[in-house]
Amino acid sequence: MASPTASQSLISRALPTETATRYALYAFLVVAGSMLIAIAGQIKVPLWPNPTPVTLQTLAIFTIAAAYGRNLAVATLLAYLAEGAAGLPVFTNGGGVANLFGPTFGYLAGFVVAAGITGWAADQGWSKSPVKLWTANMAGTLVVLVLGALWMGLLFGSDKIVAWGVGPFIFTDIIKATLAAALVPALWSLLRRK
Repeated sequence: MASPTASQSLISRALPTETATRYALYAFLVVAGSMLIAIAGQIKVPLWPNPTPVTLQTLAIFTIAAAYGRNLAVATLLAYLAEGAAGLPVFTNGGGVANLFGPTFGYLAGFVVAAGITGWAADQGWSKSPVKLWTANMAGTLVVLVLGALWMGLLFGSDKIVAWGVGPFIFTDIIKATLAAALVPALWSLLRRK
């Protein structure tokens, strides 16, 4: 049995124990994860007049967090935000500080917290159970929606909190949280068979 402080995430089990190689792979995984989130952000369905489209970002974030564990998942999200703030076109609407603090900022901040929640759950071994992982993903979804809606209300008025900030995303976010909750436990099952 692993010690209480040891991560039980999929990646922590798969990486070599040699320190230099492990840290090089951590760096690679952060870059690869941030690229996956950026690509998922470009797969979007506009919700006119809402300035925030539906994307596949939360699916990517929950899957990454469940595989990586909390520390690596949060590092990946912070790298993604830094890349966008530096001007790389990783956000749904491009890059730069103006896009970081634009209409999607609440969701972007929520992504970091959600990655921390699902990553923590993975560290506890929850990524082996679809039900436990779904619970963590739904807690992350709630944080993303609340922070996104509050920011939307701050920018566009309190009448937009539900109409633009939550309503259009509830159904699709539940689906994405569910898909991510099924994917990583399935990978664990494949590893146990080998």
